[in-house]
Amino acid sequence: MAFDPAIFRLRLQSTLDLYASAFGMGEEAHTLLRRQLAEGDELHHRRTFPGHVTTSAIILDQKGRRTLLIHHRSLGRLLQPGGHYEAPDDLSASALREATEETGLDGLELDPWHRASNLPIDIDSHVIPARPERDEPEHVHHDFRYIVRADEAALMSPDLAEVEGAVWHDLSALEGIAPQVLRNLAKLG
Repeated sequence: MAFDPAIFRLRLQSTLDLYASAFGMGEEAHTLLRRQLAEGDELHHRRTFPGHVTTSAIILDQKGRRTLLIHHRSLGRLLQPGGHYEAPDDLSASALREATEETGLDGLELDPWHRASNLPIDIDSHVIPARPERDEPEHVHHDFRYIVRADEAALMSPDLAEVEGAVWHDLSALEGIAPQVLRNLAKLG
């Protein structure tokens, strides 16, 4: 079936509304994303400004005590693996693809909670600096985040074209990177 941007926007709107309800997020938490959805922006396209959809994976070990972070080459900081959404993937498949591409890990699995809820663990809209060399103004990534489970002992082969490395950290490292993920994980028990 061909990708339909209007259907994609409807799915995003539904996911956003269900996520907000599940985690007690007010509409003000996603004002720009809601406005872009209402205006019919092509959020699946990386050249849509002021913002577009990205997906990322919060990779946890099987016990949920450690998280795998990459050192992002172009942003120069530790982050969870992720990148631009590519149609026609569903959002969670996009996050899994990005995690596999950036870490080189085999056997990554979406956390069972996502299959049961069909929701991301977090939706975060954050500013990306302008990149004149790519003709990109400052813009926003509307990042749909998913918990992915991995074997901490599995061999990694990070994509060194995009990342400078991947290292396991204590789960608390997410406080400075994705604090809402930690809060939402706590709400799940």
